[in-house]
Amino acid sequence: MNKGTQKLALLIGLAIALTGCSYDTPTTLEGNEKSAGVLSPDNGSRNRGMIVVANRGSGDISVIDSHEATLSNTFDLPQAEGENFPEPMYVVHVGRYNQVFVGDRANNRVVAFAADTYEVVGTVECGAGVFHMWADPNGNQLWVNNDIDKTTTVIDPGSMTVLATVPTPADLVSMGGKPHDIFIGPRGEYAYLSVLGVSGENDYLVQYETQSFSEIMRAAVGKDPHLSMGRTTDLYVPCQSSDQVLVFDPMTLELLDDIAIDGAHGATMSYDGTTFFTTNLPGGGSGALNAINTRKNARVGMPVDTPYAVPHNLAGTPDDSMLFVTHSGGSADKVTVYNLTGRYHQPEFNNEITVGLNPFGLAFVYYDEIVPTDRPNLNNNTLR
Repeated sequence: MNKGTQKLALLIGLAIALTGCSYDTPTTLEGNEKSAGVLSPDNGSRNRGMIVVANRGSGDISVIDSHEATLSNTFDLPQAEGENFPEPMYVVHVGRYNQVFVGDRANNRVVAFAADTYEVVGTVECGAGVFHMWADPNGNQLWVNNDIDKTTTVIDPGSMTVLATVPTPADLVSMGGKPHDIFIGPRGEYAYLSVLGVSGENDYLVQYETQSFSEIMRAAVGKDPHLSMGRTTDLYVPCQSSDQVLVFDPMTLELLDDIAIDGAHGATMSYDGTTFFTTNLPGGGSGALNAINTRKNARVGMPVDTPYAVPHNLAGTPDDSMLFVTHSGGSADKVTVYNLTGRYHQPEFNNEITVGLNPFGLAFVYYDEIVPTDRPNLNNNTLR
């Protein structure tokens, strides 16, 4: 495989990776003795990049060298006169345009940074209550949830224009529902929305067709659901308040499995698709990280503790050797780092990094993207 083909394969993997029924504790699988050795020099070729963290409390993003696991730089979100102090929420890297998109909840918009310089190249207005967001693997669409307006803004990252504003299903809204997490499937055909706050025992998973923006089907899930899947995996839905991870067929939304995991919240998939990771957000750091083998839907080893409470969101490196976890809260300022060891990537604590206040969403961004000549440079103009 030549270097150009390798880079294309890595970019596709990056865009996609990022999330019998029983309530018994799942069978434990032990990893093998092989360690990833993540901080040794000979293991850096496939994770040379940055982990970009949105700091909700300090209005900035932290850029971490993912190979050295050290803080490289901090960049403020823009704030013009008369605008609210920024509130960064989640991060999405669109490799096709080499841009890093950051949701700004306080100003109802997303901000686009050039991934090579971290200059602000533009903003796009969304609805009120910007929260989770996700881009399709080809960089054609960026879906941004607005939980106050109860809509989802669909953006063309290339032109940075709004393609559609998709309403959350009216019947779910009438029962108190609002959009929360969003994920676009590996072929870009379908978007999956989690709707939380619905009255009764269930929240909902809603599937949309990305060309028509119409609802295809839905499924009842547990309370406070989040979403993740890989290129060849099923759809994993951790439900924090129901202490479970549900596994769905992404085409039919047939329920395939139900795995008991305390406080399951954060969601990400290993790049090779063998392991789903979730955080026990309310556990105070005890049993905070769970790795689930996606072939058997069984926990890998025992849950791993974290040195800080509120383990929230996760992002890994493309070689599946390191995992980064944000710890959220008003005065929180830590990202913790874990070696991933064995065949099924069991986390082992490595170190911690001090970032901005209330670190929230995060994403992996490559160092060496080829900047396309058609990348928009919008000179900080806001597009509607």
